[in-house]
Amino acid sequence: MGKFEDLRKQMIDYQLEARGLHSQSVLEAVSAVPREEFVPTDLVEFAYKDTALPIEANQTISQPYIVALMTAALELKPWEKALEVGTGSGYAAAVLAEIAKEVYTIERHKILADTARSRLQDLGYQNVHVLYGDGTLGWPENAPFDAIIVAAGGPVVPEALKQQLAIGGRLVIPVGSSLQTQTLVRVRRINETEFEQEDLGAVRFVPLIGAAGWEDEIAETPAKEKIEETLPELIYKSSEHFARIDQVNLDNLMERIGGSRIVLLGEASHGTAEFYEMRARITKELIEKKGFTSVAVEADWPDAAHINQYIHGIESDPLLESKPFSRFPTWMWANHSVLEFSHWLKNHNDNLDSVNEKVSFYGLDLYSLFSSIEAVLGYLDKVDPATAEVARTRYGCLMPWSDDLGMYSQVTITKQYRECEEDVIATLRDLLAKRIEYSQADGEQFFNAEQNARLVKNAERYYRTMYYAENNSWNQRDQHMFETLQSVIAHRGPKAKVVIWEHNSHIGDARATQMSARGELNIGQLAREEYGNDAYLIGFGTDHGTVAAASEWGGPMEVKQVQPSHIDSYERVCHEVKTDNFLLPLRNPLQQITRKKLLAERLERAIGVIYRPETELQSHYFYACLPNQFDEYIWFDETRAVVPLTKETSKGIPDTFPFGL
Repeated sequence: MGKFEDLRKQMIDYQLEARGLHSQSVLEAVSAVPREEFVPTDLVEFAYKDTALPIEANQTISQPYIVALMTAALELKPWEKALEVGTGSGYAAAVLAEIAKEVYTIERHKILADTARSRLQDLGYQNVHVLYGDGTLGWPENAPFDAIIVAAGGPVVPEALKQQLAIGGRLVIPVGSSLQTQTLVRVRRINETEFEQEDLGAVRFVPLIGAAGWEDEIAETPAKEKIEETLPELIYKSSEHFARIDQVNLDNLMERIGGSRIVLLGEASHGTAEFYEMRARITKELIEKKGFTSVAVEADWPDAAHINQYIHGIESDPLLESKPFSRFPTWMWANHSVLEFSHWLKNHNDNLDSVNEKVSFYGLDLYSLFSSIEAVLGYLDKVDPATAEVARTRYGCLMPWSDDLGMYSQVTITKQYRECEEDVIATLRDLLAKRIEYSQADGEQFFNAEQNARLVKNAERYYRTMYYAENNSWNQRDQHMFETLQSVIAHRGPKAKVVIWEHNSHIGDARATQMSARGELNIGQLAREEYGNDAYLIGFGTDHGTVAAASEWGGPMEVKQVQPSHIDSYERVCHEVKTDNFLLPLRNPLQQITRKKLLAERLERAIGVIYRPETELQSHYFYACLPNQFDEYIWFDETRAVVPLTKETSKGIPDTFPFGL
């Protein structure tokens, strides 16, 4: 296959089918039309990008997805006759001609009509007829039409076009009361006098000019006089743009964070390099300029402890020799981005004399039940062998389920096995009872043992109840993470400042998302409730690129293509901003109108350690209100997958199966 054939196939796979467009006749038609022949020569390299492109007469060729979506909405049959209003480049007419028997298309700009006619003839489309004229009046000499498609936005559905529909015919047109946005509607003719109309979603097209459309002088008025700025234009003016992570100036962000004690840094996937690298960049500045001394991440406590020991000079290597993070998904923390950040942390600590100023690294999650048991027993064996034996007996209650903790829930539900709750609570209670005695020897080691014992207690409850129909295991997990955060803050003292790295689904305020309707909370909500404006929540997003993820739980890591964002999503709005990377303040916006416009709920994408592009809308999108969810939003239009370290992998126990957020 040639270059353009490859790009055309990728366009169909990633821009059309991945978004749920499955009309075989439309997919075959789009596959047959060489889009590169319909764009200006200097833009030919962008022919298959997911965007509209400028053409002559100050018009555009619509993005491929919109052309395919509107064509599919026509429900066109091979024996039918179609009318197109707004020929433009001729691309959409060619797509229609691959399906319909005859296509009639009207263009009001003579240069476009003449160019399209010549181009279509050269490409062999003998069933396309081009007319230079007012498309809002239709083409009555060749009516009725089985299908009519209008490639420009009008104030109303032109009556002339409705009357030129055959009985049973379909008319697809963007309609809106302003020139700014429209709704795509489909009108179906039932009989001579009856029509049905249905909405197909929000779109934005060039204005429909003509007797039954907008007046030419209104449409040609300078933009600042005729319409409000679009949301992407407002975001562009309300955001700080940057080209590279290592060059971005974060001074304004540091000022917006101000005196916050908790900064929560999100990610829209668990396998995107830019998210890790930007979080590292922000964290470095928080450490150097604002005195942050703790980094707490969505990882198991014992695994994170290896990094903590490395950056404090206790272990020789943070990830390779000790082999932490061996539970699926290993790449989430055992990757080169984290490795480089850990080296920076160690170098930073090595240059400090004060122990209290050194940075520590902690894990907030609760999946390391058996690793934490080993850590508690290892600690007690050193400081109190007698208590260690008692704890070993108590923890033995859980040992039969070391290979499958899911079975523990089932056997306790059916009363086939006693619960271990009292045993693990008793061990934690005994440990805390000797806090003073144990802490005198080594307070840091005691704190580590205490958190592991607390983790065992919470994990036992989590696994015991995770299959209850009425139980919300998500809430148990995030409450544990928040409790661990509070323990870290208490341990580091009254001046403690903590940076948190977790998925957007955890650090964005759940009350501003679909999660709240399900009764779910998260650490972002709990942090805001506890710390108010002293908690600063930063979300991340992307439109397309690659991501490290698996296709099923426990499966191998794959580098997967991230599908272009859904048309009704926040990601799509950000994709249309005329810059690739930006920081968008939301708590204290540069323009209040931008925040106000963003308040309307939209879809938002969340990719975990599992990514299923074939069911992306159902599997990875939820509704949210971005300005209420985050205090700041950081956008990377195109991203790449993290690079994992080579390690052996054990499947472990699934967290938030099946998508692992």
